[in-house]
Amino acid sequence: MPLQNWSERIILVSLSDDPQFSDDMNALAEQIQQRGGADVLLDFSEVNFLNSSNIAKLLKLRKTLSSVHAGKLILCGIRTSAWGIFLVTGLDKIFTFSDDVPTGLTMLQIGGGEQKPPARPADA
Repeated sequence: MPLQNWSERIILVSLSDDPQFSDDMNALAEQIQQRGGADVLLDFSEVNFLNSSNIAKLLKLRKTLSSVHAGKLILCGIRTSAWGIFLVTGLDKIFTFSDDVPTGLTMLQIGGGEQKPPARPADA
C-alpha cells in the first residue's frame, strides 16, 4: 500500500484490491495513532470489490477519525464494481466522496467539502 504523507495533516492512501485491503487499513490505523490524528484520502482506483470485512474497516476508520481524532475521511476513485456496494448498503450517504485524488486533496485542504457521491464511479 503506497501511503504518502501529503502534508503535515493529510495522509493519501492508494488501496490495493482485496485481500490486501485489510492489511492496508491496519497499516493506516497504526499511522494515524502514531501521528495523533490526520485527515485521510483513500484512493480506491485499484479496488474492484468490497466485502463485509472491508466495510467494517472503513466504518471503524471513519469513527476513529471523526470522534477520536477530529479528522476527515474522503474516498475517491471508486470503480463501478465497488460503487454498487456503497449504494446497496447506504454507505453512499455516510461517507464523503470525490471523483479523483486531486479533487479529494483540494476538498481536504479547504475544509472537507460536502458529503456527496462522485459524479460517476471511476473505471479503469
